[in-house]
Amino acid sequence: MLRPLGDKVVVKPSEAEETSLGGIILPDAAKQKPQEGTVLAVGSGRVLDNGERRTLTVQVGDVVVYSKYGGTEFKNEGDTLVILDEDQIYAVKTA
Repeated sequence: MLRPLGDKVVVKPSEAEETSLGGIILPDAAKQKPQEGTVLAVGSGRVLDNGERRTLTVQVGDVVVYSKYGGTEFKNEGDTLVILDEDQIYAVKTA
């Protein structure tokens, strides 16, 4: 597994919708890029100017909503993952 550095977060994006609301099967080109996913790993936090470390507000297992074009997408053991800065995460979904 990956251990992100600083204020970085590793997210596994949710699956893109396969069908439209009307039931039409969407081709890959028409699918929207997911903007939510599950946090798999978090860094140790940002080091502040005074030397203290500010921990991240998201935790492993959180389902988050993030910037549509933020982060760096990559493949790891067959899975597509995204590494984001914590400030590219906009919200944590609650039950």
